[in-house]
Amino acid sequence: MKFVFDFGAVLFRWRPRALMQRSVPHLAPDDASADHWAAQVFQGFGGDWAEFDRGVVEPEALKARIVARTGMSGTDVQRVLDEVPHELAPIPETVQLLSRLRAAGRPLFYLSNMPAPYADHLELSHGFVRWFADGVFSARVKLIKPEPAIFELSQRQFGVPADELVFLDDNAHNIAAARAVGWNALQFSDAAQAEHALRQAGWWPAVLD
Repeated sequence: MKFVFDFGAVLFRWRPRALMQRSVPHLAPDDASADHWAAQVFQGFGGDWAEFDRGVVEPEALKARIVARTGMSGTDVQRVLDEVPHELAPIPETVQLLSRLRAAGRPLFYLSNMPAPYADHLELSHGFVRWFADGVFSARVKLIKPEPAIFELSQRQFGVPADELVFLDDNAHNIAAARAVGWNALQFSDAAQAEHALRQAGWWPAVLD
């Protein structure tokens, strides 16, 4: 089997509440306020943010849209956007899981909804991203999960039959979309759960036992 990793909330930390509390504490003095403003900015990764993920909206245009839609100040929106790379810190346990699969000689790929500036940042900042044989960032192909087309494009790019791919993603809609195009997939909550699920499915490399 060949393994395909999502990035946000799988390989890299993603906690919108904490991000809002750090970047705009005056708007997010408690959890409820932080959750409210996170929903306004990220829109459940739909709306304006989905277009940012898709690579068809540039950061300045995104900021202007958020300001107009939410009433936040441009300064506050910029603080949020600037904090995103700091929030996307590696999750050590998943990096270790990735390292073990790599040591077992299993090809590694990634498929992530990721705006272009943050994709560039992750590639430049973390050496383990070079462990992947190949990968797809949404903004670079103008497609986003869970659209079937991004899975089909990724499979062609990776050059691997669908039934030999195992996709790890935290989002149930993305898991369903991957399975619909013939991939194997499991919903990720943490590295220990993922390893257990891989073992249960018979996808864990025997050489690691």
